[in-house]
Amino acid sequence: MGLADDHLIPTRAPAAPVRLGLRENRIQFTLLVVVNVCVGGLVGLERTTVPLIGSHTFGLTDDLAVFSFIIAFGLTKALTNLAAGALTARFRRKQLLVTGWLIGVPVPFALAWAPSWGWIVAANVLLGLNQGLTWSMTVNMKIDLVGPARRGLATGLNEAAGYTSVGATALITGYLATAYGLRPVPELIGVVFVAAGLGLALVVRDTAAHVALELARHTEPLPGTGGTGLAAAFARTSWRDRSLRGASQAGLVNNLNDGLTWGVFPLLFTEHGLGIAVVGLIKGLYPVLWGIGQIPTGHLADRVGRKPLIVTGMFVQAGGFVLALVLLDRPLLAGVLSAVALGIGTALVYPALIASISDHAHPAWRANALGTYRFWRDIGYAAGALIAGLLADAFGLDATVITAAALTAASGLLAARWITEHHRAA
Repeated sequence: MGLADDHLIPTRAPAAPVRLGLRENRIQFTLLVVVNVCVGGLVGLERTTVPLIGSHTFGLTDDLAVFSFIIAFGLTKALTNLAAGALTARFRRKQLLVTGWLIGVPVPFALAWAPSWGWIVAANVLLGLNQGLTWSMTVNMKIDLVGPARRGLATGLNEAAGYTSVGATALITGYLATAYGLRPVPELIGVVFVAAGLGLALVVRDTAAHVALELARHTEPLPGTGGTGLAAAFARTSWRDRSLRGASQAGLVNNLNDGLTWGVFPLLFTEHGLGIAVVGLIKGLYPVLWGIGQIPTGHLADRVGRKPLIVTGMFVQAGGFVLALVLLDRPLLAGVLSAVALGIGTALVYPALIASISDHAHPAWRANALGTYRFWRDIGYAAGALIAGLLADAFGLDATVITAAALTAASGLLAARWITEHHRAA
């Protein structure tokens, strides 16, 4: 074959250059946003109906027994978050994302047709594994794509998609439960979330090249001691680094609030005369505001810094619990106003906390730092459900709300004392 025929030889098109930034990676970023809509939707199935399934369908009279599904979910999700950071050193993020969705396939079916409460608890172990892998990977992959300049906005968009879906699904299941009963119709919309999430996870691209590019550009040296593994990152994030410790405790108390309201609010407000559909509205409003609010607050965290939003948000949440009790003789008003305050307060802290962790962690061990933070944050689900169950059985549901308000205010004070700014505001 002569030179004249060289044009017949097929050549591979050069790969598109890897670039960091939201605009540069908008297609992949958008796919991951939609994936997290499905992630949030799957856990949103439980927000309104499952505590009532425990008390009404299976006849549980012990509050701690009712809240056991949240404890199972929180412990499993927390441990999976921790493992997810270490697993990213051995597996690609996309592989872990797909695995998380495969684990979640049985969840809506178990919730819909579980023959005993033990099946519900087992389904929540699977749900915890699913959420730990899928939500962790969507967070990490978005942070990988955008680089350091827009971490707050990236995490805000990720969490907004997930928690808006949680709230919308809680609202929908409340109305479906009113029309068709607590099971199986409300839970079966989860099949759509599982199918869509798994399908999109197979399509999205891995972000290993983006991590490599950021590492190549990173100017700060690795810590002189302690290494980059899970044990070293766990120690730094949990107690050695003052700012990381401050963010981790705030994350724990934030999700303690969520775990407590998850179990307590449906029981508290139905006891005061509200129907399932109205409880669904209250339970949906909280995460919807939490979700949508993270778009502006994530951007704000990039401009004014992380600490002001974290401290303010914790005090706003504490105020939400106070409103729930002070106005309880008017339960609809109490539920709506407390949900608004809790949603706004959580929207302020959520992206700022993740961004703060990312600011203080070197890219070489950032996935482990985020996994550790998410471990402590999601231990809050189990802690909230455990505290709520013990206090409710001993002193009543009101006592759990008072305790949550006090713990949240104390956490805000610790955040103000421990967290320092590392990110340079835009």
